[in-house]
Amino acid sequence: PMLNPISTKLYYPFMMLAIWGIIMTSTICLRQTDLKSLIAYSSVSHMGLVIAATLIQTPWGLTGAMTLMVAHGLTSSMLFCLANTNYERTHTRTMLLARGLQLILPLMTAWWLVANLMNMALPPTINLTGELLIISSVFNWSNITILMTGAGTLLTATYSLYMFLTVQQGKLPKTTINISPTQTREHLLMALHTIPMLLLLMKPSLIMGPFMCHYGLMKTLECEPKN
Repeated sequence: PMLNPISTKLYYPFMMLAIWGIIMTSTICLRQTDLKSLIAYSSVSHMGLVIAATLIQTPWGLTGAMTLMVAHGLTSSMLFCLANTNYERTHTRTMLLARGLQLILPLMTAWWLVANLMNMALPPTINLTGELLIISSVFNWSNITILMTGAGTLLTATYSLYMFLTVQQGKLPKTTINISPTQTREHLLMALHTIPMLLLLMKPSLIMGPFMCHYGLMKTLECEPKN
């Protein structure tokens, strides 16, 4: 560990709560009918991984936690922006009452697909890098955690697809009338969320560099002979 507490057993309860919380909040997401509530619970689920990785206090864990915080911060913000564009046109946050938007807003559907793929941590997104680092460090801490983190990853993919298919597919409700087309500022907003993700994908050392350099410096100082 990079920081040595009085007893490493002190954070065992918090580790278990964080990892178990991933599964619980993901399960809650599957039962949501409110679009914004689903996105909010999704963020809570991802932060369970961040808490677990931070408590382990290993270089991989801290690097993965920082990577996932930045990546999911952009992803969650993009999902909330997309949810707001739907709300401005349908005046409801209930997914079943705002379905079938692919028929009239096809370009916005493409942004929905990109955001959901990032939320699922599909390669080659930076979200995948963060989750792999965290899951590897947690697995190294305890092998049995792979069952919970694996289940959490599967549930994340399930509710992300559920959200995308419910909002975009299906028959357009009769209550949905006079929907205005998307505007340039909305597409610009989505692009400004996606471009930083692409930049981090091309140069991940912007996030990972400080922690790995710090760990390398610590190892160098430990290996130096003492006078």
